[in-house]
Amino acid sequence: MHVTPEELVRDHTVYSCVMGSRAFGLATDTSDTDRRGVFLAPTPLFWHFDKPVTHVDGPAEEQFSWELERFCELALRANPNILECLHSPLVDHITTTGRELLALRGAFLSREVHRTFANYAFGQRKKLDADVRLHGAPRWKHAMHLLRLLAACRDLLRTGELVIDVGEDRESLLAVKRGEVSWPEFETRMTRLAEECDRAAATTPLPAAPDRARVEEFLYRVRRASALESGPYDEIVQGVVR
Repeated sequence: MHVTPEELVRDHTVYSCVMGSRAFGLATDTSDTDRRGVFLAPTPLFWHFDKPVTHVDGPAEEQFSWELERFCELALRANPNILECLHSPLVDHITTTGRELLALRGAFLSREVHRTFANYAFGQRKKLDADVRLHGAPRWKHAMHLLRLLAACRDLLRTGELVIDVGEDRESLLAVKRGEVSWPEFETRMTRLAEECDRAAATTPLPAAPDRARVEEFLYRVRRASALESGPYDEIVQGVVR
């Protein structure tokens, strides 16, 4: 059995959504449409020395997909980009397995989000500081998304639920993107949000760790179902057992 990466995305995607500014409620007339997806590689592909790819860039522009196991691994590590994919309000394709994946959203959430979201924001802050030193101004679009991420983290820690649409904060964030906010004002807002995240982490309803066992049971079940659906492979195994 040989399946190309493009075929994995085309024929085996279980969940895909729109991300980026359109999902965040920050889209303008010039915004791209970023698509993210999850595909389930057929189980027999793992029985060869050459394993299926863990991710695929494309085949369409602004499209990126992960194999289900890799996606779950990253989500269990509280990767901000992955967790946000699970909470996109713009779902454009979903299967029964995809619905089961979305039903597991809570299993991936834990207090680890405080560390991972904060680390991601810190990395972005370092890039903004470098821009200011080299060019006299930051890339304001990146500054906007840093504030958006910190606000999402704060609210997640407070409520235990991740909401990625910025809602009524849209205009104030777009003002940052347009460069209408001074760098000192941006720094003040960023510092305040980071402190609010720290305070929320102290009383968050989120569990200390994600529910890895629940996710692993889901992955085992869908892998097994894929193997049983493979036809000849299953018949051979049954013949040997008998």
